[in-house]
Amino acid sequence: MLRFHVAAAVIALSTGPALANGHGGGDPPPPKPEATTAPAKVVLTKQGPKLVDLKGMTLYTYERDTTGKTSNCNGKCAQSWVPLPATAEAKAIGDFTVINRDDGSKMWAYRYRPLYTSPADKAPGDANGNATTLQWRIARPAE
Repeated sequence: MLRFHVAAAVIALSTGPALANGHGGGDPPPPKPEATTAPAKVVLTKQGPKLVDLKGMTLYTYERDTTGKTSNCNGKCAQSWVPLPATAEAKAIGDFTVINRDDGSKMWAYRYRPLYTSPADKAPGDANGNATTLQWRIARPAE
């Protein structure tokens, strides 16, 4: 009798996929999450780790950006310190968030600190913006 039950179980389990047209008969797999890429990465330098954009340009934070919801660098300031742009569809990923700007555009922030590049930096790895004023600092992953 035990052999009959074991044989019946084996047959039942092996015919399930055939009865479901070879699709396994279960629920469909969950949809894959959208692939999202962080807007910046960490690089190690002699001065310690720092954040750079995907082109390798140094990123900076502004001391007057304190709320985590807006940028205080607009108008002429944004010509000297270029906000790290985010697309209209961009969504937060990890420590990176999206902030709305006064002009209606969006920009990336790291741990709610808006991120900028400096036109004084001409090549990946440059950090010339750090010397212009104490209100601007290189963005570091520990901030």
